[in-house]
Amino acid sequence: MNLTRIRILLLLFAAVLSNVLILESIEEKLLQRNCFPYETACAAFRNHYVPEELAERYLEVADSDTEKFCDLLTMYFASDGSVTDVELLEKQLRYAIKYQPDAFRKVQKNVCAVWKDLKHFPVGAVSGRPEATVSFADSWMQSRTFGGERGHEGTDIMASVNERGLYPVYSMTDGVVENIGWLRLGGYRIGVRSPSGAYFYYAHLAEYAKEFQIGEPVAAGTFLGFMGDTGYSEIPGTTGNFDVHLHLGIYLNDESGKEFSVNSYPALRWLWGKNGEKL
Repeated sequence: MNLTRIRILLLLFAAVLSNVLILESIEEKLLQRNCFPYETACAAFRNHYVPEELAERYLEVADSDTEKFCDLLTMYFASDGSVTDVELLEKQLRYAIKYQPDAFRKVQKNVCAVWKDLKHFPVGAVSGRPEATVSFADSWMQSRTFGGERGHEGTDIMASVNERGLYPVYSMTDGVVENIGWLRLGGYRIGVRSPSGAYFYYAHLAEYAKEFQIGEPVAAGTFLGFMGDTGYSEIPGTTGNFDVHLHLGIYLNDESGKEFSVNSYPALRWLWGKNGEKL
């Protein structure tokens, strides 16, 4: 092989290597820019469509490591629910932590706030009344008209026996009582702020278990009151405007302090699978 051919081969090799390096650089920049689509993750997180079997799979993979479970859910939301494979999510997680850690942590913190403190399904069995069961469905953002057209920001747990003061309501988490008393929409309600920062809102109660005080600590499973049908009125104590049920809402605050709601159905469905199906 003469010198000219060697030079040509070296030039070709250099050109190929240069193209490879350029492509790798372009791929790296694309990963930096697109590995964690923040707006998509935020929207998907709020809608919170998480099939029960998917939550169970991620919990199993996480092996009781709540942070890892929330990492997987966060990346699942970032894909708008299109990526469910654990290995692929973990790969994308590494890129997100490397290239967009701040955006990732903002969403992951909110995911943890919803899931980290969950322990107890919010409605208990009625002693001696096997016919008194409950049911619930995903009614997130369905139309509501009282007080003006709006979306339903929560999940309604309906009573098979339409009788106020029958079904006990319990705190889903540890936390602190942040609000209590009458609301025009929610009737008698109580709001508990969990340790990780989520606000759990229990509405339409018939009565409270006791005189709770703002700032009072509660444990998961604390008896809060009885399911009822109060609300849809400015007049405290109004009943009968709808069937007996518990409205369960989950709320968080954004960086500016503005409150926003998150679909509570997947968390309730998961708790139901853990300890609610005996009702």
